[in-house]
Amino acid sequence: MSIKTDSTMSSLRQRMIEDMEARQLCVATQRGHIHSCKRFSVFLNHSPSDATVEDIRRFQHHLSEEGLSICNRNRVMTGVKFLVRITLRRLDLANEIYHLREPQKIPLVISQDEAKRLLAMAKNLKIRVLLSLSYGCGLRASEVVRLTVGDIDSAQNIIRVVQAKGRKDRHVMLSKELLKLLRQWWAERPTRYDKDIIPNERLLFPGRNPGRPLTTRQFNRLFHEAADAAGITKPVTLHSLRHSFATHLLERGVDIRHIQALLGHNKLDTTARYTRVATGMIASIESPLDVLTDASKQRKARKRSTQAS
Repeated sequence: MSIKTDSTMSSLRQRMIEDMEARQLCVATQRGHIHSCKRFSVFLNHSPSDATVEDIRRFQHHLSEEGLSICNRNRVMTGVKFLVRITLRRLDLANEIYHLREPQKIPLVISQDEAKRLLAMAKNLKIRVLLSLSYGCGLRASEVVRLTVGDIDSAQNIIRVVQAKGRKDRHVMLSKELLKLLRQWWAERPTRYDKDIIPNERLLFPGRNPGRPLTTRQFNRLFHEAADAAGITKPVTLHSLRHSFATHLLERGVDIRHIQALLGHNKLDTTARYTRVATGMIASIESPLDVLTDASKQRKARKRSTQAS
């Protein structure tokens, strides 16, 4: 995937890749940055190494005119900023790049009854196990599909999530019900690609290609099929199961710092957003209006009691 075919652009692209590798950016991030810089160079119609402050201003206005979401605009400009600040060492250009504040949206969650229906409508054991890992452990889709046999620690009742987002390891709980499902799935799981793989390194959910796991795209499709079958009409996504995991734990009174550790969040503020969607907790809070009404009723009752005496 080259930004341009000429030698100047190929050289610049190679330098940028080396800079990203030196900083150990993950492959997906590198791919995204390259795509963003390709978009920038197409807009300029010349090498970004010759870009001016005015070019940066015009490009950001161009993204706005195209109607890109705030998230996508910020993503594109993050890639461009890496190019101009790190690879080109053009701090004058980097200083002109701004990021917009994204609107704070409440995560969409499903109820416990909907979660129960979702799992019940999984059309086979494989899908039920996949969905159970997402909802029962709060795992991201990418974390679920990359699980290996060695990540399941039945002796300690934990699942090891290895090198997840942000290159962090963490542990999540392994319930008895989930362990039972995993053992049932292991007995049914296809083994055609396992011959040359060490047992502990075998994927729980192998994909169609040897040595590769089920893709998150396939997992997402299976989730939506189950959600439709369960009659869930909310515009939920596969990630909604992770949101629901955190929200339902919070409603049950689990300490928010424990939930933070289970989700692998760096900041408590990120986890605290689930307090805004914990409907069970919100509904249990007594409204000041009810307090006024109760106080009024008590005064009237005392007045009637005094008159009667």
